[in-house]
Amino acid sequence: MKIKDLCLEDRPREKMLRHGASSLSNSELIAILLRTGTRERNVLEISSLLLAEAGGSLQSLASMSADRLRHTGGIGNGKAATLAAAMELGKRYVLEIKGNDRLPINSPRAVFDLMIPELLGLKEEQAWVLYLNRANRLIDKERISNGGLDSTTVDSKVIVRHALDKHAGSVILVHNHPSGNPHPGSSDIQLTGQLRSALSTFDIILTDHVVITDRQFYSFADERIGEGL
Repeated sequence: MKIKDLCLEDRPREKMLRHGASSLSNSELIAILLRTGTRERNVLEISSLLLAEAGGSLQSLASMSADRLRHTGGIGNGKAATLAAAMELGKRYVLEIKGNDRLPINSPRAVFDLMIPELLGLKEEQAWVLYLNRANRLIDKERISNGGLDSTTVDSKVIVRHALDKHAGSVILVHNHPSGNPHPGSSDIQLTGQLRSALSTFDIILTDHVVITDRQFYSFADERIGEGL
């Protein structure tokens, strides 16, 4: 059945205009983003299939790559880009209302609250760097690797150069463990020591290295792992 064959009350766009976005289901909201269906399926059917592919989870949907999105029939580059943009706006909205990007980063919990919108639900490891001023306020954050964490994917020299460019007084390294186990491995410990040493040459402090899962975190500073942390 085509969307135009549905009664007005069942059409997502008209339903939202009449009753507000909160009255729509997740699949109906996704349908509005997708806008159109195909000859084989209407847009509601496509959005329902896409959500099912993500296990009914918006967290999983937000972490799906463009290639995986396109595995659902009826989703091309344009629709994949629209979905990715909507999910990114949602992450930024969460950060904005919490104000986490403007508060001093004084604890591993503050790091977790700042970074969980970026890392929640990811199936691969990502490494990020937080650059702080002398008052521990965030200057900038950047993703420096995707898909793993070891000495070959995280270049300490690049982090040092960027820290100098940004006039950072301290740095926090953050990465996620999709397995759900926040405890660091030997490569995590080795990298922490390498980065601490490289930064200290330029009087920049490695404040912490925080390992994040969807529900918990591990702080090298709290556990005193790594000289100088």
